[in-house]
Amino acid sequence: MKRHAPATARNSGPIADILTKELPLTGLVLELASGTGEHAVFMARQFPEITWQPTDPDPDALDSAASWAREAGLDNVGPPLEIDARMEAWPVERADAVVCINMIHISPWAATEGLFRGAARILDQGAPLITYGPYFEDDVESAPSNLAFDESLKHRNPDWGIRNVAQLDELAAETGMIRTARYTMPANNLTLVFRRT
Repeated sequence: MKRHAPATARNSGPIADILTKELPLTGLVLELASGTGEHAVFMARQFPEITWQPTDPDPDALDSAASWAREAGLDNVGPPLEIDARMEAWPVERADAVVCINMIHISPWAATEGLFRGAARILDQGAPLITYGPYFEDDVESAPSNLAFDESLKHRNPDWGIRNVAQLDELAAETGMIRTARYTMPANNLTLVFRRT
């Protein structure tokens, strides 16, 4: 059954603008935590030379992603795969880019660690891991809306919460990656790009 996330309609265009600068012209993009599957269909339309592979650990999300893909009738969207970022081995051995939208703040830190470890396994040198969502930064005043959002996330699940960019930079260094770009996005979000060194 198709699900709909209102934020997808708002952020798909701005994210696609950044992906135009950061993705390869062709190849396979592995999307972690695809959720409803709406981003996968939107991006597959925007980048017809790229195969977009949606994934999620939630069976209901996989069903939604499959429904969106069937309705769109695109031949460059792969069948949704069940992947939990924390898995030691993913059912995809190589990708030309990894994209992760709005997962890091609504999952345990172990999922982010798994995201970086997995991306480091399957990406070639120089290939990107692109993350999008709200972040805190040591040298940037936090938006009140992000502070309130962080509090509500932690109330829902103590393992969730908005992460600090410095945490991701440190994790990147531990997994053989480096941050190469930071983009300010609407609604106090950021797109961060890390590449295999």
